[in-house]
This record gives sequence, structure tokens and C-alpha cells, in this order.
Amino acid sequence: MRVIGLVTSGGDAPGMNAAIRAVTRLAYAKGFNVLGFERGWEGLIRNRFRRLDPRSVGGIIQSGGTILLTSRCPEFKTPEGVRKAAENLAANRVDGLVVIGGDGSFRGALELSRETDALIVGVPATIDNDVYGTDETIGFDTAVNTAVAEIDKIRDTAISHERIFVVEVMGRKRGFLALAVGLTVGAEVILVPEVPLNMEEVYKTVKENAAKGKRSGIIVAAEGVGDTRKIASQIEQNTGAEVRLSIVGYAQRGGSPTARSRLLASLFAEEAVQLISQGVGNRVVGLQKGEITNISLEESCKNQKPLDTKLLELAKTLAT
Repeated sequence: MRVIGLVTSGGDAPGMNAAIRAVTRLAYAKGFNVLGFERGWEGLIRNRFRRLDPRSVGGIIQSGGTILLTSRCPEFKTPEGVRKAAENLAANRVDGLVVIGGDGSFRGALELSRETDALIVGVPATIDNDVYGTDETIGFDTAVNTAVAEIDKIRDTAISHERIFVVEVMGRKRGFLALAVGLTVGAEVILVPEVPLNMEEVYKTVKENAAKGKRSGIIVAAEGVGDTRKIASQIEQNTGAEVRLSIVGYAQRGGSPTARSRLLASLFAEEAVQLISQGVGNRVVGLQKGEITNISLEESCKNQKPLDTKLLELAKTLAT
């Protein structure tokens, strides 16, 4: 019988379990056995896996995290580690490998594809939403809604105390999360790694808002823009406003996935299993202009997804 392997790699994202469930049940419907390798690439290197079937993945669609666990695996970044993983795929007669993760996971998958005959298909799942080839990733909608719910509560306090709150959200290198969150909470300022930090512009906005009678405000900052404690302190020192810092943190990665994240998990899984059943590999599935599509794994890894910075101007206008 043909075999599909599954691995969840890198940072966890809400909806990964929904993707595991969907891949397993769709694969079984097409006559595949399914092996779930545990703790990301480490499981492939150590040959640690569990057999998955439609019953073993029951009751997980609503759960955050990943039942297969995940970890960072420095060994997989070495040629020896990649070769071990390829050897274990061959030893287990794996015909296709579904990699559920983000751009870092897909770069690892690209290296592995050069050492194995197994068909590799990437399923984008990351709260960063930074995978090239898809408009949206599994988990992004959930993370946005988690942060929005927290910031809505923070704004209540900001208004009551006439304070400015700098709210740090995840995003070490990219600002998709900060931009979506900032726009949807009505943030007065949004700071993202893609745009050089201009503190004078931030001071100006805070002062102009105060002159209009706005005594409170929200500044959403991706963690990658710099030391947010220092940013908050500088704003207070240079504007006279009372400023506080709130860090949303790892809560953005957890929690029950939204309907949107579950839907994408199911649709991406269907495309991934279909590709493998057709003998097609080295692809990344995705959502483009409302359609489920796929592009080459190499193309996804070698290109950077652009951030629509025009939305920053929209957010600024809406927050006036």
C-alpha cells in the first residue's frame, strides 16, 4: 500500500491539527497509509513516528497546537541530517511527504527534496502569513483575532485613563500580522519591520492626535521593529503623553482555530493529497485570488512575499 508521511515543523499555528486530520482522512480515502513523524524534522532524522488513521485524528479539528509536536532541529540544517531524513523516508517506503509549516520549514523541505524520491508538498501554516505563493496561511486569521480581542480590551483601559498603549505583536521579520491587527483595531500608528522606524513621525502623530482632542491611542508594533520598551519610553519622553507597553506574546500561537483557519486547513490538505496521488511533488499549495492553487517549492522558497504597505496609509487615514 502507498504511504504518505506527515510532519509539522517550526512554530506551531492554530489549525495545524485540522490539517493533520484532513490529510489523514483524505489520504485514507485514496488508499494511502499515513505516518506522522513527531517533533518536526527531528522525527524524520530519528525515525520516530506514529501511524495515523481516521479514528486517531478524531476530535482534534478544534484544538490548537499540533498532536505531532514540533521543535527546532539544528541537525536538519546539516547535509548529514538531511541524508538521514531521506534514508528514513526510503526505509519506510514513503511515497509522499506533506510538510505543514512556514517558509523556514519549506526551505528545509527543498533541501530534502534533493536527497529523496518522495514527493514533497508544503501546506502553509504560520501565524506570520509570510509564505510566498499564498495570500493567507493556516493560523493567520486565528492569530489576528486573538490579538484583536486583547487590544479591544486594552483600548477600554486606554480611553479610561487617557493613555497611549504600545502593543507588541509577533513578527520578528515580517509585519503581516501587525498590519492586519493594526488596521482592524483602528490603531493610530502601525510599526512593521518592512518600513524603517521613524520616531519623529510617531511623535508627530501622537501630538497631532492630542491637539485634535484624542487623549488615548493604540500603537501596534511588530516585535521585529526593535525594543518596544524603549519605543514606549521615548514616546512618553518626547510627547508628554502617558504611555504603557503591553505584549500579546505567545497567546497568538495558541487557542482553538477560527472557522477560517479550519477551512483553509481542509482545502489545502485536499490539494496536497490530490497532488501526491497524481504523482506530483515539490509543490506548495496556497490560496490566490480566492482559488486553491499550487506553485513550485523552489519558487516559494526563493521569493519574498510582498507586504501591501499601502494599507498603512489606509490605516492612518481611518484613525484620524
